[in-house]
Amino acid sequence: MVFQRLLGSLGVGGPTVDTVLDPGAVRPGDALPGRVDLVGGTADHDVEHVALELVARVEAAQGDHGEGEGVVVFARHTVGGDFRLAAGKRRSVPFTVSLPWETPATELYGQPLDIALGVRTELAVAGARDKGDLDPLTVAPLPAQEAVLEALGQLGFGFRSADLEFGRIGGTGQQLPFYQEIELTPPPRYADQVNEIELTFLAVSGALEVVLEADKRGGPFSDGHDALSRFTVPHEGPAGPQDWNALVDGWVRELVEHRESYGSHAVYGHESGALSGGSGAGSGAGVAAGAAGGAVGVAVGVAGGTVAAEVVDEVGDFFEDESEDGSENAFEEAFEEDGDA
Repeated sequence: MVFQRLLGSLGVGGPTVDTVLDPGAVRPGDALPGRVDLVGGTADHDVEHVALELVARVEAAQGDHGEGEGVVVFARHTVGGDFRLAAGKRRSVPFTVSLPWETPATELYGQPLDIALGVRTELAVAGARDKGDLDPLTVAPLPAQEAVLEALGQLGFGFRSADLEFGRIGGTGQQLPFYQEIELTPPPRYADQVNEIELTFLAVSGALEVVLEADKRGGPFSDGHDALSRFTVPHEGPAGPQDWNALVDGWVRELVEHRESYGSHAVYGHESGALSGGSGAGSGAGVAAGAAGGAVGVAVGVAGGTVAAEVVDEVGDFFEDESEDGSENAFEEAFEEDGDA
């Protein structure tokens, strides 16, 4: 996608910036390559720095007012600067930046979720800063994440929704100020015990922490409650002959059978003591994109069933402008421009 915008805070005749990401999806922990193309304005400008911010649209509880949405910066990299950009001249700044391991997935097997991430470019010229170019970021899940989702699909779970929640899950190694929550409908054998299961992945360089939370149904003499369990597995999967289906099935059975409001922590091949804890956070529902058939069906339980969600065509409609100069919604424009290409 090519999206160019006059840097409004630098005035008419200021430089323009165009950030171009290498094509294709990236995975959490991967390097994100690309370049920032600059074109000088009507006068020479001293460029102090060129920075990239990774941003996400996140939902957050607002007390008695329900939930709201905002844009959260979850990583920042300075990729260039300290040079003069002559009037009318072009200059390209190549970059390679690393994605955090907890970067949420925006697609499953090429099918988009309603998860909006972007790369926002900031250009600082002679004391003035402008958060100009904003490009959508496509992130595919890690192989271990795909394996867990595929196992859940084969066990009969269906995909309901996915969103990003502001806050932290207590007792986990969460690093980012938000987490991705994937809501799943239970198969018939668990339907009388749980309403839904919420899945969160928290990856680090050598392992994947899987957080499962069940919204348990109440009985004739008891109210429903939530049960939560955490499991850790290496990226390459469990050691030995145990397959993913058997491993994940054991996780689900342990979760459903829990009597306590907070479950146990099973560790597979990774020492969880190195992970720090955090404060608890609530959960909420989002609108997810889904498609029937093929590998997606295996991954999210579509095969033999129907996804209870709708494809969202205009992801950018959910973004609100958070730029310092009060300019129009660059995030929405970027996504609409990409959709028209």
